[in-house]
Amino acid sequence: QVQLVESGGGLVQAGGSLRLSCAASGRTFSSNAMAWFRQAPGKEREFVAAISWNGASTYYADSVKGRFTISRDNAKNTVYLQMNSLKPEDTAVYYCAADLRYSDYNPMSADFGSWGQGTQVTGSS
Repeated sequence: QVQLVESGGGLVQAGGSLRLSCAASGRTFSSNAMAWFRQAPGKEREFVAAISWNGASTYYADSVKGRFTISRDNAKNTVYLQMNSLKPEDTAVYYCAADLRYSDYNPMSADFGSWGQGTQVTGSS
């Protein structure tokens, strides 16, 4: 079982930047697709970004495209989310997830069976 631990959240003014990290332990996740999701108060959890096992393919929600960048370092068992031009509506708990079945992201068949505990990101206006 992969254990995921997120870090890097915090309070940032609108227009600012943060970089989230997700460190995996328990077993290597170098063959797994990875993703970031977020959940704002009173809302359902939503997809933010995903990355294939080797980083060659990345996917983004329309709401963050052009502002957020997902990347990974398999040697460090870590996936990142660089968030630029943050907006108040980006405020949420951000979760890292590992697809335990597939090496690339497919929204129709993804199997994100391992999740971190989340890290709070607050964008102030």
